[in-house]
Amino acid sequence: MFIIESYSMAVIFCFVTMLCWGSWANTQKLTAGNWRFELFYWDYVLGVLIFTLVLALTLGSVGGNGRSFVNDLGQASIPNLRSAFIGGVIFNAANILLSAAIAIAGMSVAFPVGIGLALVLGVIVNYLDTPLGDPLFLFSGVACIAAAIGLNAYAFQRQAAGQKQNTSKGLLLSIISGSLMGLFYKYVANAMTIDFANPEALKLTPYTALFLFSLGVLASNFLFNSLLMRFPISGLPVSMSEYFKGTARNHLVGILGGGIWSLGMSFSILASEKAGPAISYGLGQGATVVAAIWGIYIWKEFKNAPSTVHRILNLMLLFYVIGLAIIIYSR
Repeated sequence: MFIIESYSMAVIFCFVTMLCWGSWANTQKLTAGNWRFELFYWDYVLGVLIFTLVLALTLGSVGGNGRSFVNDLGQASIPNLRSAFIGGVIFNAANILLSAAIAIAGMSVAFPVGIGLALVLGVIVNYLDTPLGDPLFLFSGVACIAAAIGLNAYAFQRQAAGQKQNTSKGLLLSIISGSLMGLFYKYVANAMTIDFANPEALKLTPYTALFLFSLGVLASNFLFNSLLMRFPISGLPVSMSEYFKGTARNHLVGILGGGIWSLGMSFSILASEKAGPAISYGLGQGATVVAAIWGIYIWKEFKNAPSTVHRILNLMLLFYVIGLAIIIYSR
């Protein structure tokens, strides 16, 4: 199977993860005018599953390193299979709430608050499990990210106050999403072998872990998304019959969104051996900067905000960049 051989290549993979995780939500924005996010999310989940399966049957099944996908799946222990699956369930609970927050508050708020909080919690949780990286630099970077989260929330509240909007629902969804998002990665990491080239018995290679993770996402979606469709956070209830009335474009855009996110997740997992789970996850969650740039400068989510709000947003982006640079340096 394909594996990464150096820390520098792992950092490059983490940057690709950052771009993917920060950009997939554009597909949700593209369908937002005529397609409820709950319906979009079914296709998104299918995209995640399809991409991980294709990756497992290709890069995960060729070459002389490690175990091939089918052989690895057959030898894996139930606890490790369960751990990767649980990671998918936790992620899906977090991500569907993030999608709801995007629909209400926009990318430039949901990502910096929700995913920024996930970054802080995820780095801490993954570092406690696998302490790789200088803790002084690592947690200094985390502190900068935490400051950026506060600045973004403050900017959103300033804008909403000027437009007499209620910000509480969007911020609350982002916070709950981020709290859950910071926990899922360690379940996937704990299920995997430490040495990808010479995998331990009963443990999973990255490609098998990703496939079990995607099964957890799909299975839990029948519960989480069905509940949101019946008891929506905003708007009227939506039925499954409406999903089958969607256009081919809506369905394909949703599947593309899932594929983009899954590419980022795959690169993050592959990078975790050389970079360490804390750094790999932390750098990937730099997606907050990418998503904020999309939301602020492309989708114009703060178009009518006063100049003071834009200065706060620029400061927020600066803190994110500094924090990410320190996290990279910590290894």
